[in-house]
Amino acid sequence: MEIAQVLLSLAVIFILAKVASRAFAKLGVPGLIGEIILGILLVNIVIGDFDLAKFLDIKCIDPSGRVYQETHGIIEVFSELGVIFLLFTVGLETKVSDLTSVGKAAALVAIMGVIVPFIVGFAFITITDGDFYHSMFMGAAMVATSVGITARVIKDMKLMDVKESRIIIGAAVIDDILGMIVLAIVSGMAKTGEIDIVNVLIVSVTAIAFVLVVLLIAGKVIPKIYNNVQQKKADRILHDPNYIPPGYNMFVISLGVCLVFAYLADVVGLATIIGSFLAGMLFADHAWEWKLEEKFESISTFFVSFFFVYVGMNVDISVFVEQPALLVTAVIIIVLACVTKFVGCGLGAKIAEPHMEMSSVSIIGVGMIPRGEVGIIVALLGTGIIVAGVPALSSEMYASIVLMCIATTIIAPPILSKLFSKKYKPMYEIRDSDRL
Repeated sequence: MEIAQVLLSLAVIFILAKVASRAFAKLGVPGLIGEIILGILLVNIVIGDFDLAKFLDIKCIDPSGRVYQETHGIIEVFSELGVIFLLFTVGLETKVSDLTSVGKAAALVAIMGVIVPFIVGFAFITITDGDFYHSMFMGAAMVATSVGITARVIKDMKLMDVKESRIIIGAAVIDDILGMIVLAIVSGMAKTGEIDIVNVLIVSVTAIAFVLVVLLIAGKVIPKIYNNVQQKKADRILHDPNYIPPGYNMFVISLGVCLVFAYLADVVGLATIIGSFLAGMLFADHAWEWKLEEKFESISTFFVSFFFVYVGMNVDISVFVEQPALLVTAVIIIVLACVTKFVGCGLGAKIAEPHMEMSSVSIIGVGMIPRGEVGIIVALLGTGIIVAGVPALSSEMYASIVLMCIATTIIAPPILSKLFSKKYKPMYEIRDSDRL
């Protein structure tokens, strides 16, 4: 590995990402859209003999379509760290009481947001393609929700405390568990030709237990530990006025916990970001006291740009240039992906709270639309499973799923931003009546 090449690539990508983000923000569009589009351009721009991707050492595709370049791998790791830290900061702003207060709504939003997209995705590919495994993996990819995309919009607008945001975040956690169960069933059928009930039950129980245990620790155990420590400190100072309590670097401690929980989530079959989100909740009650949000902001700002750029880097435009008909199918899939999540999640919210305003229903429906990296991971799994000597998911279907994931990631943020702005006016907006 040439460290000079890696540093050059990281520097160029980071600087361009910030420029693109700022440019799009100036246009009133969420900056992450600019970062995603930058990723698409980086791997697809070829001017004469100049290939930008090769210059940055970020794309090297073998005949199977898999990317192996070392610098590309480093960017992939940076992107994963970015979304891990992003979701950790979201967790810092989400107390257990906030999440449990919208438990019923979040559960129904997640359930309906899984059922409707899966059925429609499965049915569409069954009718148009006829391949059972293509249908199963398309359904599984349609189920996915990338909370990292929506979380970025919510954090940028400083609306983590509103009810719709809490429902979206809670639903995303439940959605990940349900999506993982669906994926376990689909991949199991692709490998063995039948559903492994025992494996599905083990995966499901383990994942649910992990989430419930962490919520229990965050809601019951951590407050008791904190109160006991504070009480002992107060008693010691009372008896010894000269006593100086030892200081703890809570940033270092929370950083370690974030990484450990992300790893544990991966071990039990959940997305790493769910682990980091739950880890953030452990510190939510006292994050302001320890200034954790402020300290994590710098790390998150750096790494998260690579996440959105990497999402765009997964789009290979040449596939659609070579097969124009495939683009038509992909567009239909994109429309179905948007509509099914919006309708399914919106319906779930309305069933849970019949009197909920349509403005809130729309925010929740749009907030659950982005598939992002989660859907791409499902697609990659499909290409890695061999059925009768060929991948369970063809390269054409893989390309359609990736484009769907990217498109939903690009489409949802500006709409979500406008819906939030319409319902919640900017806190410090200057009106004509305020002017001198």
